[in-house]
Amino acid sequence: MSLLQFAVSIVLFAVLGFGIGFIINMVLRTTWLPVVITVGVIVGALIYKQIIPGVVDSIILACGMIGTVVSGWTIQTLRKKGYRMF
Repeated sequence: MSLLQFAVSIVLFAVLGFGIGFIINMVLRTTWLPVVITVGVIVGALIYKQIIPGVVDSIILACGMIGTVVSGWTIQTLRKKGYRMF
């Protein structure tokens, strides 16, 4: 994997994790459910495939996880500031 692909993958997974987490938070009105789902999917996929991800794969998955956590934090902050739709 080239350095450009790695950089784009990091940004893509972070934005994708944030977007999906934000939508799940808005629809289901939960704060940390997307984080639990993300961890479950990652661990389940690793157990099912019985593989150990490399360093690059781990960094990319961690960035997706960070995006999901940031979406939960954002929803929580918006709720505290009085936005009822969240």
